[in-house]
Amino acid sequence: MSLFVTIMAAAPAAAEHYVASGPTIDWLALLRFVGTVLSLAGGLFFVMAGTIGVIRLPDFYTRLHAAGMTDTLGAELILLGLIIQSGFSQMSLKLLLVAFFLLVTSPTATHAIAHAAYKSGLEPFLGKFKAPDLDEEV
Repeated sequence: MSLFVTIMAAAPAAAEHYVASGPTIDWLALLRFVGTVLSLAGGLFFVMAGTIGVIRLPDFYTRLHAAGMTDTLGAELILLGLIIQSGFSQMSLKLLLVAFFLLVTSPTATHAIAHAAYKSGLEPFLGKFKAPDLDEEV
């Protein structure tokens, strides 16, 4: 019974201290959250821009350029957001390693695909781009 009385006697004092000092803000957690959200949003923007480029651009080479450039940057920004969110841990080191390999291999693979297409005789589209007719049936 005395433990209950002690807790009940201490509760109003603790409540007054909390109200008087106000809630505290963890600025580091807030900064991590904002950095994560901005990085993930930027990555999503670049991935979506690359997707729209692949759909809208006229030939293989411009589509490959849109996919190679924007997906690399988009994936790097998404991985950066995950690194920020995970903090300094073993997981962040693994994500950093994945980001490094992605940064090295994605442009190399894009160049190799473009070079193979050129060597196989695929000519780039050099004419004017005509937007598709939206009324035409497919």
